[in-house]
Amino acid sequence: MFETETLRFGAPLYLWLLLVPLGLLLLWIRQALRRRRDVLTFRARHRSPDRESLSAFGAWPFWLVQILALALVIVALSEPRALVRLIRTAGVDVIILQDGSASMYVRDVKPDRWQRSIKFLRVLAESMQWRNDRIALALFAHIAAPQVRLTRDPNTFFFFLDHLQRESPFPLADDTTWDTNIELGIHWGVRLVEKDEEIQGPSPNGKVFVLVTDGQAWSGQLAKALDEARKADIPLHVVGVGTSYGGFIPQAPLEVGQVSSPVLRSASPAFSVLDRPSLRTIASEGGGRYFEIEQDGDRQVASAIIEAARRRAGTRALEESFDELRWYALAAAAWLLGLSVLLLYERAQLFLLALGASGALGALWILIR
Repeated sequence: MFETETLRFGAPLYLWLLLVPLGLLLLWIRQALRRRRDVLTFRARHRSPDRESLSAFGAWPFWLVQILALALVIVALSEPRALVRLIRTAGVDVIILQDGSASMYVRDVKPDRWQRSIKFLRVLAESMQWRNDRIALALFAHIAAPQVRLTRDPNTFFFFLDHLQRESPFPLADDTTWDTNIELGIHWGVRLVEKDEEIQGPSPNGKVFVLVTDGQAWSGQLAKALDEARKADIPLHVVGVGTSYGGFIPQAPLEVGQVSSPVLRSASPAFSVLDRPSLRTIASEGGGRYFEIEQDGDRQVASAIIEAARRRAGTRALEESFDELRWYALAAAAWLLGLSVLLLYERAQLFLLALGASGALGALWILIR
């Protein structure tokens, strides 16, 4: 709601035109009272065997509505605006830690775990509001590779997703791809937040880590990384990608003449399954929740994560802005003109109603040109 004492007019000269509907209103009161007096006198003097229905005001309610609509159009022409104070909840900072290790090439989900993860990240980004919300992205295998710092620009994030959809930055031919170093990914996620605070200052946004991976056995180094996240007061939500029946990890392409062909390993060490127990433990120790996109659905998982982050954004900001009120005035005038149709008595009134509507449209054209 706006405060009446902050009401301002961009074109106050039009307010002088309110003298016209004011004069018409006084004339309407005079004529309406005369009409009522004449009806009462007629009823007192006229006797008829049939019951007669006489309106106390006749067509005058129609004219009252027209006068009010005219006044609202004049107010709209004067460009009213008022200060509006809104209490807004702070946004969210979502820091994505995306697994890019060799096991993400497994095709137990379609088309494979990596591309399925990127599809989920797109849904997660589309679920954000972006006005105050921010997102960051760090990839990891044996090493970590931060991709996007915390940003409010959706174009930047979707640009990276478009390129990551086609190809992972961790090729199978690299030795560093054949490891899942979750602790290093969490460490770089904390560094992204710390670097943002160094540059931008502390943010009131609710912060969450979103770990997208197929799992890793518990280790002491991971416990230290989770402790680092807890000290930063950032919960860690885990999104599992893959299945319990798993699949073989493709080898690096072997050159056959000029043609590359992927060869699947048959040895058991190259077989990967979704490690649910470890992922649930990581989520529990990280103060977050465990999800699986194939079971819970992308949109549901994204909404749950963002809502959890928004609940953590306890700081509320008071936002002040001047709101244009002329559209409300024009809408009210249009509503009154529509209402007056129910009060019509004669064709002449319908003609005048059409004339008033034309005037309102003319005022609208002046305002938007």
